[in-house]
Amino acid sequence: MKLYGYYRSSTSYRLRIALELKGLDYENVPVNLLTSEQKGEDFTSRNPFGSVPMLEADGRDRAQSMALLEWLDEAYPDKPLLPSDIEDRYTVRELAYAIATEIHAINNLPVLKYLKNPLGHPQRVIDHWYRHWLKRTLGPVEERLKQLDAGDFLTDRPGMFEAVLIPQIYNARRFHYDLSESPHICRIETACLALPEFQRAHPNNQADNPE
Repeated sequence: MKLYGYYRSSTSYRLRIALELKGLDYENVPVNLLTSEQKGEDFTSRNPFGSVPMLEADGRDRAQSMALLEWLDEAYPDKPLLPSDIEDRYTVRELAYAIATEIHAINNLPVLKYLKNPLGHPQRVIDHWYRHWLKRTLGPVEERLKQLDAGDFLTDRPGMFEAVLIPQIYNARRFHYDLSESPHICRIETACLALPEFQRAHPNNQADNPE
């Protein structure tokens, strides 16, 4: 199994967390987004979306991180990312997809690049854009966690929601988003980052991290 990704890509980070939580062996293959390697012919001939992550597994190249998370749970049911109870599964999907569709889709790297060139917005405006869309969804996520009286994890163990949340909070901190009014999110972040699976998946610990 090979995971093609970029160390700071939140969607690649999601998959690393999921693979680690499920205890699956995989080879991490760096794809340099800064040089648009993912848009090259060699890559797009295998993944027409020209995006990361791409997972090479069972004789097939698979793209799109949320579909991959669901596939991993079906193909490798041990250590499930989704809970057994239907209502708990709904809650996990509700919050995970809110982040994936409402934050990531509008704040991903191609959008941020387009805001700068050709639209010509300065970085301070782009940063303001980023934080605006973070607040629009992280606020309701925090409120839902409060309603659910969530503890260290959304359910009894980390899974799909945490795999989607933690990379987004990593990015939120990079863009200096104020998390002081998000105690439930911060508690989950702290609990997750204490676990070795999340530590191994962290961008700081990837071979393509230049720092």
